[in-house]
Formats: sequence, structure tokens, C-alpha cells
Amino acid sequence: MEFATKAIHVGQDAEPITGATIVPIFQTSTYTQSAPGVHKGYDYSRTVNPTRVALERCLASLENAEYGSCFASGMAATSAVCNMLSAGDHVVVGDDLYGGTFRLFDKVFKRYGVRFDYVDASSSENVAAAITAATKLVWLETPTNPLLKLCDLRVIGALCKERGVRVAVDNTFATPFLQNPLDLGADFVVHSTTKYIGGHSDTVGGFVGTNDKTLHDIVKFHQNAVGGIPGPFDCFLTLRGVKTLAVRMREHERHARAVAAYLDGHPSVERVYYPGLPSHPQHELAKRQMRGFGGMVSCVLKGGPARARAFASAVRVFSLAESLGGVESLLCHPVSMTHGSIPKEIREARGVTDNLLRFSVGIEAESDIIADIEQALAAV
Repeated sequence: MEFATKAIHVGQDAEPITGATIVPIFQTSTYTQSAPGVHKGYDYSRTVNPTRVALERCLASLENAEYGSCFASGMAATSAVCNMLSAGDHVVVGDDLYGGTFRLFDKVFKRYGVRFDYVDASSSENVAAAITAATKLVWLETPTNPLLKLCDLRVIGALCKERGVRVAVDNTFATPFLQNPLDLGADFVVHSTTKYIGGHSDTVGGFVGTNDKTLHDIVKFHQNAVGGIPGPFDCFLTLRGVKTLAVRMREHERHARAVAAYLDGHPSVERVYYPGLPSHPQHELAKRQMRGFGGMVSCVLKGGPARARAFASAVRVFSLAESLGGVESLLCHPVSMTHGSIPKEIREARGVTDNLLRFSVGIEAESDIIADIEQALAAV
């Protein structure tokens, strides 16, 4: 079954009582039992809910995963993976990553005695060199947020397997339409379904997929024990969104290519980050590892931080807002928004500077998207 068909049908059979084509919102906290411990597979909605099960099955199929678990947010999904760790464990992390993930690792799990080392994971050698006898997990984003660097998942997956280290990949930017980390050697694939999977900026959620039953049982246990689960209405909205993921991603990418090409030739732009540009240092890896280059573009403006902030206030089609992956175009100034929780000296050393902008290119008319960037550049 092809991707677009799975997105519409897997886990979404007609409801058996009424024949409803769309999975209903099972807005219930509990389920009546015919006798103590005798029920129809559902006992309490923190543990299991039919709307959530439908979403979990659908998303697992898109990531070629045997097992899937949904969460209340991408951070809840990340936490569920990290709950496999214990005091004294070591984690190698790609150094260009979402600020909320850094905050979780640095301010929460570090207090529990877990140690994190950050490396430029675009070089597999850096990952290999950072692994120690205490390393239990390698955490990667590819493409990364916000500099759109890539990690070679086949190489890193193979070296980690040799050393008995698990690999988790945040696949939010690429989406399962463009990349399947489990097929490339990862043990976990993680998403903020808030972004492209939901696709309409109207719900928050997360997902973890794996092909390892033991790992799934750990994630599922913590999903229930910790309780960071999505409500049935959020699952319903995400299911609705995922049905059009294939169509939307084709448009996101087409428009992002145009934006990257426009910015790449503009005299006011110092540098453009987009894996689809031949100038991108991992362009050839992107062609091998992904089925497309995605809808995210970042750039550095000439003229310093004041100019970048002025540009961010001048856009009209783009909305200056947190998040990404919605049908509408969104602009982010990472240092004051998504990556503000990373200390200034750390983020600047990694290249996340005050004159960096991140574009989540939407599916409006391409001419209007380009015209908006053009007028904002002219205005500043």
C-alpha cells in the first residue's frame, strides 16, 4: 500500500456500530465492564482510547514501524524515550537541535543524573568518538532545527548497533513522507505531530515509533504511568490532518525550493540553509537518504540582528509565530523564540545567531510567498 493510501485508511476502518466512515471522537474517560476485569479491550482512557489507537496505527504504518505511541506533545514523546534512561547513563546529542529538547535534557534529565554530550553529528566520526561505555542513547535531528544539517543515519545506526547503543531520530522536519529513520537503522522515530503531520496549527501532539517490542513496552509503560497522553479530539484532528500529508508535503517542498533559490541569489542574504541547494554540504546525502528536501528554509541576513528583527516584523503573508509545518507560512526568529532557552554563548557557537531567520514555507500561492519576502527585504 502506498503512503498516501495508508495515510487515509490504516487504522481507520468504518466504525462497526453505525458505519461512520471517519473514526469517531470517543470522548470518554472510562468504559463499562461486564464483570470485574472483563471488558472489550478498553478500561480507562489514559491507558487506551479508540481514537488514539487509530492514530497510533496510522502513524506507525507511515514510519514502517511495528509499534506506535501517541503523546500530548512532541516534548512528551521525547520524555517517554528518555524515560528508558537511568542515573549514570550517557547520551550523545546532535548539537543543532530544538531549544525545547535542549531545555528538557539540560534542565530536567541532567538533574536525574543523566549526562549529555553535544557533538556536530553531521560528522559520523564525531558521534563515534563521543560514545563511551556508559552511552545508552544517541539523539539526532535530521534535518536539524534550525540550521538544517543532516546526519548519515545508515552510518550512525550501524556504528551504534555494533556498540549496543540505541538511536532516536526526531523526524519532525522531514516527516515520514520524505524519510523513514527506522529503515535507515534508528531504534526510535519521534515526531511533534503538532507540525507537518497535523498540518493545520490547531492541535498539539507527539509520536514515538519503533520496531522493537521491548522498547515499545518501555515507551507504552511510561505513556500510561506518566500520563502524557493526547485527548481524543486532538487525535481526531491529527488523523484529519495526516490524510492530506502527502499532498501538502509536495507543495511545501515545491515552494521551499523556490524560496531557497530566491534567497540564495539575493544580495541582502549572507547564507541560506536548505538541503535542496547544491551548495548545501550534505546535498548528496539528502538525495540518498530522503525522498525530497522538505519545507523548511533558514537564512542569515546581512546587516546584523536589527535588520533580521525588522524583517521579521515586516512580513505580511508569513506569520511571525512559534511552530512550523502548518498550511500557512510561518517565520521564526530562533534566538528570541524557539531557541531562546539555549544559553547565548552555546547557541552562537553552534551558529544560531541573532541575524538567523527560519522559514516554514506554507502552501499559499508561490508568487505571493516570494513577493512577501521581497517586500520585507525591501522594507528593511
